[in-house]
Amino acid sequence: MAITDFFDRGWRANPDGVAFISDDRSFTYQEIGEISCRVAHALHRSGFAPETKGAVLAPNDPVAWACVLGLWRAGLAWVPVNPANPPEEIQRLLHAFDCEVLFCHEVFLPVVEKLRPDLDQLSTVVSLGSDQRGVDVVDGMTLGTFTDGVSSDPPRFAPEQDAVAGIMPTGGTTGLPKGVMNTHRSLSVSTAHLMLAAPYGADEPLVNLVAAPMTHTAGTLTLPCTARGGTVVVMTRPDPLLLLDLIEKHRVTEVFLPPTVIYRLLEVPGIESRDLSSLKYLMYGAAPMSTEKLRRAIEVFGPVLFQGYGQTEAPSGIAFLRPEEHFIDGRVADDDRLSAAGRPAPLIRVEILDHRGDPLPVGETGEICVRGDLVMKGYYKAPEATAETIVDGWLHTGDVGFLDAEGFLHITDRKKDMIITGGFNVFPSEVEQVIWTHPAVQDCAVIGLPDDEWGEAVTAVVELNPGAELTDDELIAYCRERLSGIKTPKSVLLVESLPRSANGKVLKKDLREPYWQGRTRNV
Repeated sequence: MAITDFFDRGWRANPDGVAFISDDRSFTYQEIGEISCRVAHALHRSGFAPETKGAVLAPNDPVAWACVLGLWRAGLAWVPVNPANPPEEIQRLLHAFDCEVLFCHEVFLPVVEKLRPDLDQLSTVVSLGSDQRGVDVVDGMTLGTFTDGVSSDPPRFAPEQDAVAGIMPTGGTTGLPKGVMNTHRSLSVSTAHLMLAAPYGADEPLVNLVAAPMTHTAGTLTLPCTARGGTVVVMTRPDPLLLLDLIEKHRVTEVFLPPTVIYRLLEVPGIESRDLSSLKYLMYGAAPMSTEKLRRAIEVFGPVLFQGYGQTEAPSGIAFLRPEEHFIDGRVADDDRLSAAGRPAPLIRVEILDHRGDPLPVGETGEICVRGDLVMKGYYKAPEATAETIVDGWLHTGDVGFLDAEGFLHITDRKKDMIITGGFNVFPSEVEQVIWTHPAVQDCAVIGLPDDEWGEAVTAVVELNPGAELTDDELIAYCRERLSGIKTPKSVLLVESLPRSANGKVLKKDLREPYWQGRTRNV
């Protein structure tokens, strides 16, 4: 299969149905499908070869997503670019991944015009917009002029399954982003995993709400919806109240949110009185979640919480904790279950390997490793990094964890985030789970900072709830009652907001970096 086959299933079954809603504008499957086909034909007419790199720079926009589908139809590799990134980072990604064509929302054209002199390989810039099509900037090329005179029928060309469909930047939580080469095969398996894990009945309504950037997981999460002929509601700006309004207005059945957004929703006054009964799946992932706040979310939203664990290198589908698995014998499960990532997805193998690459028995902690058709092809122009990450066919995720007797996967922490203090290993996630239970805490990150006595000192970086007050000593005393002395933070840093990547992961490297300049960590 090509990844566009999932959209085309819905297009064939429901051509006149509403595929996307954005603000007050609706798009049928026929409209989006024809835009994507014209883009594909225009790319072929322009001479772009298969696996040429094409980027889309736009906020959440159905027309921009149609251009992604068009890139895939033409056999090009999509490079997601987050519009929230600073111009210098956008330039670095476009240059590093050799982008030759860019579809750009009109609001970002002035930025691209300034970056263009440093992007020698970028031969074509096509301007987009939700309503206007006549802006003559950069190359004087609009979507209308680029696709003028080409067919709106699906092209006969079909990319190979192992052709690169996307070069996705890693989250950059431990260093500069690498380019993950995902194929039509790996993205198709990802989509199939989601469809298997989150089923719908034949007559059930399906409305997906895109509240996170479509440049990341939220974009590919539209594919299971459109494969079934459902409707995707596109949220064009971040706003907790708007999110709740859209769920009520459109009777949304599924939405993906990073944990930090769920935390903020739980603080919205009057959320208990909102009509959220249409939700079937409230998907969360991309970062660890507080079990305390997860229990609260189940109270507020109902038995609809659904966790997905994946990586850019194995997208959106290594393991799932389905709604019913948040319960045991009809009651909300204990923290041990709620902290699990879920059971491994069916079309891959997951093993816990030791430092020699040998599988470990149930309950023993090691590195989580994955093999199968979900795994990336490799890192773009980085054979050494690829060889370090994929060994004997196994993707080494860099996550530490174990499998329990019931087959649930538990993530202890990232290998590179582990703190070595006084000769002992401390996993930050265990400390973070305790800090999250404090009523004044909105979110936190636990890191190791250099210390002459301990080597690394356990340090809590804390973001408080609006209006809350908490002193360093109070939080340290709170932790000391619940943790051993070696795990109790030695100090607390209160911050207004934690640095996060576009998909909601806290950037611990950004927190550590100022303190470790000129020093070497042993992890």
